[in-house]
Amino acid sequence: MASETSYDVVVVGAGTAGIPCAIHAAEGGARVLLVDKESRIGGTLYITGGHLAAAGTKRQAEKGIEDSVEAHLADIRRISAGTARDDLITIVAEHAPATVDWLHDRDFPFAPETPRIVYGHEPYGVARTVYGKDEGMSLLEVLRPELDRAVAAYDLTVWTQAPVTELRQDDEGRIIGVSVLRGGDEVEVDARSVVLATGGYGADAELFQELEGAPLVSAANKTSTGDGIHLGLSVGARLQGQGTYLPTFGGLPDPQSPTRANWNDRQRLTSERPPREIYVDVHGKRWVAEDEESIDQKERALTKIQDQTFWTIFDDAALSLSTGTLNEMVVGKDPDQVRAMANTRPGVHSAATLAEVAALAGIDAAGLEATVAAYNDAVAAGVDPEFGRQHLPAPIAEGPFYAIRNHAITLVTFQGLDIDADFAVRDEQGTAIPGLYAVGEVIGAGATCGNSFCGGMLVTPALTFGRLLGTRLAEAR
Repeated sequence: MASETSYDVVVVGAGTAGIPCAIHAAEGGARVLLVDKESRIGGTLYITGGHLAAAGTKRQAEKGIEDSVEAHLADIRRISAGTARDDLITIVAEHAPATVDWLHDRDFPFAPETPRIVYGHEPYGVARTVYGKDEGMSLLEVLRPELDRAVAAYDLTVWTQAPVTELRQDDEGRIIGVSVLRGGDEVEVDARSVVLATGGYGADAELFQELEGAPLVSAANKTSTGDGIHLGLSVGARLQGQGTYLPTFGGLPDPQSPTRANWNDRQRLTSERPPREIYVDVHGKRWVAEDEESIDQKERALTKIQDQTFWTIFDDAALSLSTGTLNEMVVGKDPDQVRAMANTRPGVHSAATLAEVAALAGIDAAGLEATVAAYNDAVAAGVDPEFGRQHLPAPIAEGPFYAIRNHAITLVTFQGLDIDADFAVRDEQGTAIPGLYAVGEVIGAGATCGNSFCGGMLVTPALTFGRLLGTRLAEAR
């Protein structure tokens, strides 16, 4: 089949990393094609919180916050316990201020409370996390018009509903283009450089099981099906980030699809409020101190229990105290709304006795009864001998009793294509595959977060690496 056209750069995936990569490559004078399998651009920006972290930004200066690249790097190394790629996090920390300032100069709608220290996971020591008023959509609010401007002013073409089916190689193994399914026809496109920016695999249960060996309950974007990983592996790329997987702590199963969870529809399980409930596994046994302030430690404990599934157990007296936003048992639900969910919404159960609620939930009844009795004894004594829980407000004694099922959920994925410090994809021997690059979640969260959730170290690297790579590819054309 004859080649339809040729480009200096083809960027596969019009999301957080791909859009800025295409923009900067085009601004640098390259002929660029940006392709995406979806009918709209944006990728995971429609669902992400869009947190960015950078030290020494204009936004921090406006708020009188002193910070430094060195302090940011030290925090990343501390939070990740040295498990992130030091070469990559150094690039992020050094160039992140320019990325955030680039957004700032384009009237990015910062949430008024930012920069701030975020406590959903292990916190930074300085207020350097920013995000938009509308989370990921605020980023798209800047990126979409920037892309439109670049299309109008430079040699930049955008194809949507155009999945890439193949990376094309010459006899020496160099990537020379892609095959794209467009309008029902397969089109061969020539390119000096191909950038994979296709996101992760958090919506592909088969690939997730293969790579992580764990059950998948996904809150990831439904388009996150590992396309770039499959393309990279097809030309001999190796993966990085093995062993860095960490789930997000606890989400309710989706009412229609038990293999999915909605992040905004969850129990309030973090340190935002003192717990009145206990957490038990399928055997009815507690497995962590529920008032443990470190979400990181809770997530690590969660990986060790059967099916990474647990239930919160509480009584009606505890539920009745669920007033005020940060005191809710379930985000956005008052006590009566939670009661109405019981035995109607999948995974939410209520019954007059512990044995009955255990039967409804699929928990071992004898184990649950024994665990609640031991917990009530700890409340009476003021000491939790098993896990050292400090907050022991009241026994679980006043029916009806509730059991709400929670899973470890996946928002992002940790393994991905191995890249060097120039963002070139490497093969199994550690050699760069000529003409092939990768940025964004396709390189795996483990590359920049290690075995941790490090604030802003997913969106920030995606935007930053995309901008840097686009500029470099234009200069090298």
